[in-house]
Amino acid sequence: MRIMIGVAIIAVAAFQASAADEPIPWAYAIPPAPPAGSPPAAPAPDTSLKHLPGSTSEFTRAQISDRYGPADWYPGDHPSMPEVVSHGKKPEVWACGLCHYPNGKGRPENAGVAGLPVSYFIQQMYDFRDGSRKSAEPRKNNTKLMTQFAKGMSDEEIKAAADYFGAIKWTPWIKVVETKTVPKTRNAGGMFLVLEGDEKEPLGKRIIETPENAEATEILRAPHSGFIAYVPVGSIKRGEVLVTKGGGKTTQCAACHGADLKGLGPVPGIAGRSPSYLVRQMYDMQQGARNGTWTQLMKPVVAKLNDDDLIDIVAYTASLTP
Repeated sequence: MRIMIGVAIIAVAAFQASAADEPIPWAYAIPPAPPAGSPPAAPAPDTSLKHLPGSTSEFTRAQISDRYGPADWYPGDHPSMPEVVSHGKKPEVWACGLCHYPNGKGRPENAGVAGLPVSYFIQQMYDFRDGSRKSAEPRKNNTKLMTQFAKGMSDEEIKAAADYFGAIKWTPWIKVVETKTVPKTRNAGGMFLVLEGDEKEPLGKRIIETPENAEATEILRAPHSGFIAYVPVGSIKRGEVLVTKGGGKTTQCAACHGADLKGLGPVPGIAGRSPSYLVRQMYDMQQGARNGTWTQLMKPVVAKLNDDDLIDIVAYTASLTP
């Protein structure tokens, strides 16, 4: 009996240690594994032409999600795109505009790259290329894709993409809402989409970032349709203390990211950016998965922060006007 109890205690301890080491599920949003058995038959392709308000263009779903020439709904919104942004480079490099949109806004499962300092953008691509920048969650597939893309791009193409996105100003994209309950969602490719109906569930210690309009984002990849970030009640105020004063746990963010958190020299802005993305990056740094030149400066900043601190920090920064 004592042996059995001892084994049980060891098993529980091992489980707790494993759970503590697991990446934050809501931030990484890994899609669930498909059910066992034969996959369902694929639906017939939707060849109808799609439209968006304010755009004179029309595209089919296949054109919208074309890896080597995705839809550009509003070409007047941005400068002329370099070839690597608009079409990529077959077969190893997808068009940057597919995942990050032509305006660089991106979605929670990847990154918003508009307005990033050019030198910072270039350094991150080099970090992906040489293996310095990885994900603490090995199933985070788009991190692996970024490594593939960075290896397939020339220095000139990386510089062209950096110049292009760096010239686009980051503008409001995320509405932050403090709440105790959130709409029920489904995980669609690493993005949370609200289910039909009015069912709610407790938010708990999470942030749920979901499109304002699920169809506009998931199907049409609409670059004018933003996101809502549901955050715990009180998190913005708690985050303000950590961000502006350190709270005895960290360094004031303004020291590097600027007084308004909109960036300072080669350091990127964090005001009004995706909270899911920022949590992933801080956690990756804590776990040693993300390295590189700038990361070494961040590691002592995030070392003492727990998961609740990360939630509070990004709830506050996401609530700021960029």
